[in-house]
Amino acid sequence: MKIGAQLFTLREYTQNLDDFAQTLKRVADMGYPAVQVSATCPFEAGWLKEQLDRNGLQCVLTHTPVPRLRGELDAVIADHGVFGCGHVGLGWWSFDPAQGMGWDDFMAIFPPIARKLREHGLLFMYHNHDQEFRRLDGKLILERLAEALPPEEMGFTLDTFWVQAGGGDPAQWLERLAGRIPCIHLKDYAYGRKMAVLGEGNLNFDRILEKAEAGGTQWLLVEQDDCNGEDPFDCLRRSFAWLKSRGLA
Repeated sequence: MKIGAQLFTLREYTQNLDDFAQTLKRVADMGYPAVQVSATCPFEAGWLKEQLDRNGLQCVLTHTPVPRLRGELDAVIADHGVFGCGHVGLGWWSFDPAQGMGWDDFMAIFPPIARKLREHGLLFMYHNHDQEFRRLDGKLILERLAEALPPEEMGFTLDTFWVQAGGGDPAQWLERLAGRIPCIHLKDYAYGRKMAVLGEGNLNFDRILEKAEAGGTQWLLVEQDDCNGEDPFDCLRRSFAWLKSRGLA
């Protein structure tokens, strides 16, 4: 398994191209070989490829806004080809019909998108929060998602913090969805429902990492949405150091 940084952690530092370029350099200087691109300013695919190449980085996953997935899918496919990314991610879906984001809305919108991505050698990736651990017609939404689309059309970016926040066991879900989680979001869970630097919270990462490797996970993407007032660059640096101490970086 290889290590990457989820740039959502650094979203305040990617809102113009100059800052975005400097952020990629700082992430590479920490030792990360890869990134997930999420919540940044608009960019041209060629610009991102140039910046990645300049810093020796690989983009392994994006979170692509729903309007682009729905209205600009051909361009999304072409862009991912330019900067060499094989995973196209959906970062958020509320499953709230009042927001136009119910189960039926999901099933009307995303299976055709997933199939077209597959036709072009890309994999549609679903990222969970805690709402997927609600029951819908007697079954967890995450279970329904896994049944609704086949593995070749949709993978999962399992998020360790949000599984725990939803009342689930991250290691158990890595086992249940084995073979469908090429990328995982690693973030620790501390007392008070706080996101924490890896190794500074209470998740059982021995089991999590064991099940991730057994299930075929390729990329361990470090993310910390909320750094609790700390410098997010320092949080990513400490998480990288912890993974390195475990022989994973």
